[in-house]
Amino acid sequence: MTTVRTRVAPSPTGDPHVGTAYIALFNLAFARQHGGQFILRIEDTDQTRSTDESEQKILDSLRWLGLEWDEGPDVGGPHGPYRQSERKDSYAKYAMQLVDEGKAFLCYRTGEELDELRTARRAAGGHTALKQSDLALPEEEVAKRKAAGAPYVVRMCVPEGEGVCVVEDMLRGPIELEWGMVDAQILLKSDGMPTYHLANVVDDHLMEITHVIRGEEWINSAPKHQLLYQYFGWDMPKLCHMPLLRNPDKSKLSKRKNPTSILYYQRMGFLPEALLNYLARMGWSMPDESEKFTRQAMFDNFDIQRVSLGGPIFDQTKLSWLNGLWLREDLTTEQFAAKYQEWALNPEYLMQIVPLIQQRVETLSDVAPLASFFLAGMLDISEGDFEHKSLEKDDIRRMLQYAVWLLDTESQWDKDRLFSQLKQLADAMGFKIRDFLFPLFIAIAGTNQTVSVMDSMAILGPDMTRARLRHAVNVLGGPSKKEAKRWEKEYRDLSSQIEG
Repeated sequence: MTTVRTRVAPSPTGDPHVGTAYIALFNLAFARQHGGQFILRIEDTDQTRSTDESEQKILDSLRWLGLEWDEGPDVGGPHGPYRQSERKDSYAKYAMQLVDEGKAFLCYRTGEELDELRTARRAAGGHTALKQSDLALPEEEVAKRKAAGAPYVVRMCVPEGEGVCVVEDMLRGPIELEWGMVDAQILLKSDGMPTYHLANVVDDHLMEITHVIRGEEWINSAPKHQLLYQYFGWDMPKLCHMPLLRNPDKSKLSKRKNPTSILYYQRMGFLPEALLNYLARMGWSMPDESEKFTRQAMFDNFDIQRVSLGGPIFDQTKLSWLNGLWLREDLTTEQFAAKYQEWALNPEYLMQIVPLIQQRVETLSDVAPLASFFLAGMLDISEGDFEHKSLEKDDIRRMLQYAVWLLDTESQWDKDRLFSQLKQLADAMGFKIRDFLFPLFIAIAGTNQTVSVMDSMAILGPDMTRARLRHAVNVLGGPSKKEAKRWEKEYRDLSSQIEG
């Protein structure tokens, strides 16, 4: 009997996402239900964005939640290495095998040529998916570019013309997808690194993955993956596409509307048991419909067929309610005190704060007023807190919103970098940095009579910072649809003046 093996494969390109934990939980539950194994693989094919720091945050946050893996980059295993960057050479071998067999081809097309081809297809009203016949160059042109050492990618051959691909899904049954919508996918990039599509298929095969449980955003890629399995002559794992987590307004869960980092919920003081419990309720239910249950209770009662395909709503209010139950019902007074001490006064976090406030106090009782915002969630601020002698309300609204947009794209989270980026934004908007930082002080700390807002943002981290800034925007009244359109255009123009 084949051992069930599932995996989760996050990309270390930012803070650990609750969506990663959600998919990891269901893969782990399925593996444990069948007495199988759960693997953690790091998909770091994007070498420009992948960082060791992000990888470590993923490992730490998943472990904090109580999600353990049988094989992975930190624990090893018989199918290693478990970082795709360390498996680079094997992907090229498989890609060139497909080229030799006429199932893939070298593509010397430039980015400009690809844009022109897609524009022409769009103008003709056809699918924008490019096939091998669309991308073909005359033999003499190929020879010329090859001789000149022009960069190329390896693309897979896909069916052209009419017809559908039928993909079997554990929850949805047969899914039909038109081949006309499937492009000749890049398998190997010009730098020799594989795309997700090639690496995912090769690694799942070599690691003997039997079931792939992933988000439904991958459904449209399933025909490419199924075709690759056929090309290689490998058995394809069974597919299960989970419903996407959604905001209360039914839109796809995103950091623009909801904090998405696991670290944010840790910093907010949610118990890992409660957050895991809540994620388990995202599209799945216990046989008795109970809302509060342990991880082990989920594993004991798990059935993938109980997953509902309706988009589960990630509602922080409901999560807070559930967390409250865990705090009140599962912790003794002593345990509660220990949990609070661990959360608020752990040495690592405390030692980031103390140097900032030690020179500002005369008694230990002065510490709480200065440091309390480090130990809070959303601050109790009002429109009146933002009154400024030389700034209009609309100026402050724009400052805060533009700062949110800027920081949404910021991956290098240290105070010097943050100051440089915000200073450039202030200059571009025509404000002195002192005035520009005033509303940020209020949003982050509730007052401007406190420690450096840059230090505060660096310590609080990206998701808490962004959440407090968004909260401030809402307090002042976010932009109307008309304002948002105008502001977004203005911000795009201003951001072009900011050096990366």
